[in-house]
Amino acid sequence: MSKLVAYFSASGRTEARAKQLAQITGAELYEIAPAVRYTRADLNWMDKKSRSSVEMKDPSSRPALAETEHDFSAFDEIYIGFPIWWYTAPTIINTFLETFDLSGKTIVLFATSGGSTIDKAVRDLQAKYPHLNILKGRLLREKVTEDIL
Repeated sequence: MSKLVAYFSASGRTEARAKQLAQITGAELYEIAPAVRYTRADLNWMDKKSRSSVEMKDPSSRPALAETEHDFSAFDEIYIGFPIWWYTAPTIINTFLETFDLSGKTIVLFATSGGSTIDKAVRDLQAKYPHLNILKGRLLREKVTEDIL
């Protein structure tokens, strides 16, 4: 079974966990990169006009990806990781899921967060994409270890 760890990371925390997960699972690594990187000001959740706040308030927001053509056909299992924003997945995860054909794949979600759970993000994504086999993974707050398997 061929595995891929695809991740979006705005500050580096999710990237670190994704790299650890890929190493432990023997998966390839893929960054879900925005066309325009997020700045510190963009991530200021206390500023209602910050880029992340505006995106998360708009259910139709689909931030552009740096790469819109990639062949994921070789992978059976895809771990998708992201930081929790406003208790759910950042809207760029919607962009990723709508841009690439991941039907027939097992998708395992993982997330990073200082205080939220992954539960709402899983429910939200499963509801939006019922045609995809999206499974709940784990919230990865600490270093990823072998017991993840």
